[in-house]
Amino acid sequence: MKLAIFDVDGTLVDSRAMITAAMKRAFADVGITAPTPQRMLSIVGLSLYDAMAALTPDEEIATHHKLGDAYKTAFWDLRASGAHPENLFDGARGLLEKLHCRDDVVLGIATGKSRRGVDHLIAAHGFEGWFATIQTSDNHPSKPHPSMIVTALAESGCNARAAIMIGDTSFDLLMARQAGVGAAGVTWGNHPRSDLEAAGAHRIANDFNELEDQLEEIWQELQA
Repeated sequence: MKLAIFDVDGTLVDSRAMITAAMKRAFADVGITAPTPQRMLSIVGLSLYDAMAALTPDEEIATHHKLGDAYKTAFWDLRASGAHPENLFDGARGLLEKLHCRDDVVLGIATGKSRRGVDHLIAAHGFEGWFATIQTSDNHPSKPHPSMIVTALAESGCNARAAIMIGDTSFDLLMARQAGVGAAGVTWGNHPRSDLEAAGAHRIANDFNELEDQLEEIWQELQA
């Protein structure tokens, strides 16, 4: 059995407007000058408090937690308002559906989002029952620690040489490399191609059609 593990923000879902809006509100609420939107998006994929620490390395841990808590409040307020819809990227549903319908592939998620956020995504897009394993920041160290993938392999019963992590950031691909699984990068997210290459991507896709072909290539190489 093969395992395709997907990151969420920047890979399946375009959440950039939501994230930057929530970040701006959180920094304003705590009384700290907000980073640029580009800088905010560069830490997407890290667990929340690790992300805030990366954005404000000179601040104390207590401030990182204040920012994280303010972000969570702002994020759910904004989601309830519907001001910044989190749409699937073009082609995401089609590829997930193809993989879900295959007898030789199971799907997984490994994300810096909370389980609450993932459950909302699954319900919003009708993905109930599609993912055999779901790993979130609630129960794991931040990416690129390999804990999420190690647990996903155990839960799915898949071998590392039959698994691929798909993500838009270097954090995703470094995590994949540390766990000994395939590393598939995508260019429509939050880190540039150069970062994905430096992190050790086996392949880098420009759209979901290309990603589908590249997954087959990586699986063949891993199992050769």
